[in-house]
Amino acid sequence: MRVPLSWLREYVDLPATETGRDVQAKLISVGLEVETVEQLGDGLKGPLVVGKVLTIEELEGFKKPIRFCTVDVGQANGTGEPQEIVCGARNFAVGDKVVVVLPGAVLPGDFAIAARKTYGKTSHGMICSGDELGMGDDGSHGIIVLPPEHEVGTDAIELLQLVDEVLDIAVTPDRGYALSMRGVARETAIAYGLPLRDPALLDVPGPNAFGYPVQVSAPLGCDRFTARTVTGLDPEARSPLWLTRRLQKAGMRPISLAVDITNYVMLELGQPLHAYDRSRVQGPIGVRRATQGEKLTTLDGVTRTLDAEDLVITDDRGPIGLAGVMGGANTEIDDTEGTTTEVVVEAAHFDALSISRTARRHKLASEASKRFERGVDPQAASAAAQRTVDLLVLLAGGTADAGVTEVIAPSAPHTITIPANHPDKVAGVDYGRETVVRRLQQVGCDVYGQDELIVTVPSWRPDLTDPNDLAEEVIRLEGYENLPSTLPKPPAGRGLTDRQRLHRRVGRALAGAGYVEAPNYPFVGEHVFDQFGLAADDPNRKVVKLVNPLSDEEPALRTTLLPGLLGALRRNDGRGSHDLALFETGLVFHPREELKIAVRLPVDRRPTDEEIASLTEALPLQPRHAAVVLTGAREQTGWWGKGRPSDWADAVESARVLAREAGTELIVRGGQYGPWHPGRCAELAVVVEGVEQIIGYAGELHPGVLKTLGLPARTSAMELDLDVLELASSGVPKGPKISTFPVATQDVALVVDASVPHADVEAALREGAGELLESIRLFDVYDNAAQLGEGKKSLAYALRFRAADRTLTVDEASAARDAAVALAAERTGAVLRG
Repeated sequence: MRVPLSWLREYVDLPATETGRDVQAKLISVGLEVETVEQLGDGLKGPLVVGKVLTIEELEGFKKPIRFCTVDVGQANGTGEPQEIVCGARNFAVGDKVVVVLPGAVLPGDFAIAARKTYGKTSHGMICSGDELGMGDDGSHGIIVLPPEHEVGTDAIELLQLVDEVLDIAVTPDRGYALSMRGVARETAIAYGLPLRDPALLDVPGPNAFGYPVQVSAPLGCDRFTARTVTGLDPEARSPLWLTRRLQKAGMRPISLAVDITNYVMLELGQPLHAYDRSRVQGPIGVRRATQGEKLTTLDGVTRTLDAEDLVITDDRGPIGLAGVMGGANTEIDDTEGTTTEVVVEAAHFDALSISRTARRHKLASEASKRFERGVDPQAASAAAQRTVDLLVLLAGGTADAGVTEVIAPSAPHTITIPANHPDKVAGVDYGRETVVRRLQQVGCDVYGQDELIVTVPSWRPDLTDPNDLAEEVIRLEGYENLPSTLPKPPAGRGLTDRQRLHRRVGRALAGAGYVEAPNYPFVGEHVFDQFGLAADDPNRKVVKLVNPLSDEEPALRTTLLPGLLGALRRNDGRGSHDLALFETGLVFHPREELKIAVRLPVDRRPTDEEIASLTEALPLQPRHAAVVLTGAREQTGWWGKGRPSDWADAVESARVLAREAGTELIVRGGQYGPWHPGRCAELAVVVEGVEQIIGYAGELHPGVLKTLGLPARTSAMELDLDVLELASSGVPKGPKISTFPVATQDVALVVDASVPHADVEAALREGAGELLESIRLFDVYDNAAQLGEGKKSLAYALRFRAADRTLTVDEASAARDAAVALAAERTGAVLRG
């Protein structure tokens, strides 16, 4: 919103010494985002006067048309003689009043004017265009031709209001009232502690039966519609300079008198309006929802196919306007023909959500829709219509019709009950009841009560819905800069949960193992599941789709972390980083079987357990996963020795790292799933309350998947469910007890069938060894068919035995080893090698 300071002063008696920078600081202090203060006419210096063109001589022999003019500038040149000026523009004629800058003047941009010889003539000044004076877009892009009533020699700087300051305010979506001079003036008056001259306080006649007929069939979309009629307009009347200049300073282009007046009133009061050529409207004006597929040609000349949710203005022929967005071409006031003598003025209040959706659906943002979707004062419609009628009568010589139409859906003002000390509690400052009441009344609220205040919200503040909104108003007007800087004091016992502690330990452990965290957006496209080779009935294919996704290519929430991680790996590999180990911990999303609607939680108290549970049931299931991806070298080659590439075993080891952090025994066995190589995939499981649950997979990815995704060969990955891992956890891992007694180590090499998993052999050894076993480690795998036989392999383990209260004897350690080997032989068919 562009706010000329000269216009703002009409509603607030600001001190004469206050500059735009001063007003900017005040408005920022009350919460408005004033981005810049533009100095119009900065560096402009006269003489700049009104002149009358006396003669025009066409100069021949040049590449472009050139005219040698004499212009009467009165006594402004000190002689009273006609001023000789060379000009290339052609949109003026003899007898026209124009703006003339004389030698010695300086135009914006430090452009000094002096007499100079050009095209064989001496030009003593310039005939000016709007662009040269920094006036903005007037639609003509030519010489300024003034109305004939202006006297020759008049100071054009004051006449055209060329020197001014314009505040550019970035209006946030919750402060739609600031998209008007009325709203900004109210904030200015509050900031300076001055009275406000409200431009909406007008004498408005009541509705009667003689107004233009209006039928509202969609009261939920349009709860107020005011129609006024003005007849006897002068079709030749043009917008006066003061009106066009204010529109230009506010960033709008003058078009025609009727349209300029509706735009002016919209800027002044914040109420969008529309003027119809009464002779082109057939029958009563109606408001209804569009019929699916209905057509409407809007003022921009585009024929639009309407949606059933669009709100339209109609007459007997059908739609004549897209309500709250743009009017239709078939009832347009055509200024070029100059035939419009009667207009119907519309001032209506439309549903913000409906207008917002219509504007986005048709990609048709307008000044009207920008205001309606942020909230317009419904009580201002009658005043805006009256203001428009008054200006049409004043500037176009019209006559206001006695008929007044108002269609109003019944509604009650919004009230909020708030403790008088609620702003004190929110801000941590003792404002006191008197300050709270005074600030709320300044905003426009009616306040009653003592300790418990009943606050009636003003019609122009639809954003005030809760006690905290009122508290924010008090705090911002008292000054955010006056809030003390204090640290919050959380109550005891509100530290991290076990789940949060596990997540932090997991991140630190993976970082310590050489992985780099790479968080990704939680969005996926369903085509990725085909690339991963997931079965048609795989649960991960059931996704939660977003109503308004950031990208049409990724409209769903992820059910696995791998697409984002593998995408990050591909990008980094493509940019020259070939040795990569990335990890991510984050939520994945699974739809519930039954869809429920979320309840709106209160903000003035803590939600009950039942309300929180109800909200949780309406959300998707959101387990937290951890995943890693690896490619390239796992250990670099150097003077310290030979390096090695990453492989499936590193992915499996990353899962073991997480299990150790959770204090959980991880079950690792051969498996097959989705994107993993069927021969190099490990299935990961844990035991939760006596029941084994699969929590993820690890290993090398399938070559076909790698080719499809454009990933390096032998890329490995791991993903598991952290929440289930936590359920199997024994809590925070405890530090080991350090024994003062020595360890007894026994090595065994067992020959088993090549198909027997190492995990089964280890489990049997661990169980058979009993409580004396401290640790077990596989340190060698040997599969020489000549020595072991066809289809056999040798697994060598180091068994460490220790007792907590004594030194073990050789016989005790050997007995424990023999018991372990015996159970392994019984369960897996293992025999001692050699």
